[in-house]
Amino acid sequence: MLIPILIFDVALVAWSLHLMQEAVEQQEFSLMLAGTLVSLCAAGLLVVYFMMNHCLTYLTQTGAMGYY
Repeated sequence: MLIPILIFDVALVAWSLHLMQEAVEQQEFSLMLAGTLVSLCAAGLLVVYFMMNHCLTYLTQTGAMGYY
């Protein structure tokens, strides 16, 4: 499951870099803001994935230990 998320995350980072490059060329603040928000979205996606992975691993181990 990690590979599709990483591919999607790399695509988001590439898109944010493209938006920021266009912002510099056209001198538009809105494109720079959009690029920043897209890059924050990519970072948030990875943070949530790793937090949920850790949480689900913990819950699975706790549930398995309760039956012994």
